[in-house]
Amino acid sequence: MSEVASKLPMTGVVIAKNEGDRIGRCVASLVPLCREVIVMDSQSDDDTVAAAEQAGARVVQQPWLGFAAQKNAVIALAQTPWVLLLDSDEWLADGADDAIRNAFADGRVEQADAWNLLRRTHYLGTALNHGGWGKEKVARLFRNDLRYKPASVHEALDLAGKRVATLDARIEHDTARSDDEYATKLQRYTALWAQQRHAQGRRASAIDAPLHAAAYWLKNYLLRGGFLDGGTSARYHALHARYVYDKYRKLRELADSSSPG
Repeated sequence: MSEVASKLPMTGVVIAKNEGDRIGRCVASLVPLCREVIVMDSQSDDDTVAAAEQAGARVVQQPWLGFAAQKNAVIALAQTPWVLLLDSDEWLADGADDAIRNAFADGRVEQADAWNLLRRTHYLGTALNHGGWGKEKVARLFRNDLRYKPASVHEALDLAGKRVATLDARIEHDTARSDDEYATKLQRYTALWAQQRHAQGRRASAIDAPLHAAAYWLKNYLLRGGFLDGGTSARYHALHARYVYDKYRKLRELADSSSPG
């Protein structure tokens, strides 16, 4: 079978900025499957572009539009019936290639409009197989007419009225380079989340921040067995509990600052 004939009617798409150390791994996992891999770069000042091109991607430039809009922009460039979207810190795990190929080969892929893949997060060398982060369902293989709903953070495909199924194919997710980097990223997300919810008319009480943070820790670190992963897992879950606390705290602060008087 020729290299072209072995490619699926699918475009791999990625958004990136200053991901030179990770983009190559991401693109390289998509190239064997996809007729084209497109990386939409947001004016990186490292070697992201060179690394992506060397791994086999076509790179286009687009100043940052926001998470959802940026992903919609790169999806719109796809010329194939199907799109496979990865973040630059993700890659297809061993075996995912075969699972996706089989879904196309037997026609099963046509039974849904979007397919969830199972994502496993890694934190600073520790694979998080428990605590809700080992088989997180994320809709990443989908028809090329689907788009992300407007959102500042935690963007999601608009799947209203669509058929959604799950494929036994894993995405690996290397979420951070250091504790400080990850804490900074989560704090940025807390501000975007609070602003988005405030604009939607959501409010938080004084008890919401500690209550939701404690619930996260109880559910994911204890009940779901996050502690079983060892290594850096405790630090990861502690940062996420803090993230939950701060997003509700910031939502309450926005409400207080906008109240008359």
